[in-house]
Amino acid sequence: MAVERAPAGTSLIDVLDRVLDKGIVIDAYVRVSLVGIDLVTVEARIVVAAIDTYLKYAEAVGVMPSVARPHALTDGEQTELERMRAENLELRRRLQEAE
Repeated sequence: MAVERAPAGTSLIDVLDRVLDKGIVIDAYVRVSLVGIDLVTVEARIVVAAIDTYLKYAEAVGVMPSVARPHALTDGEQTELERMRAENLELRRRLQEAE
C-alpha cells in the first residue's frame, strides 16, 4: 500500500515568516564614472528583518550607532548661549509691546 503525500509547497506566508525571522542583508555598491571621473556613487545596505532580529544581530556586529552623550559646553559656548537667551527674551518683550 503506497503512502500518498500532498505536494510540498511553500506559501508566501511561510517564506515571509522565515525571512523576517532570519533576516536578509543586501549590500550594494554602484559607481558610474566617465573618463575616470566619478559621476555617481551609491552605497546601500538593505536590511529586511523583524525588529527583534535586527536589534539582536545589529548590536552584535556593531552596526547600531551608540547613543551620543551630550558634551559639556565650554566657557565661550556657555557665554554665547546665555547671550542668545537674553537676546531671545528681549525680542519676545519687544514683540509683546508691539502687539
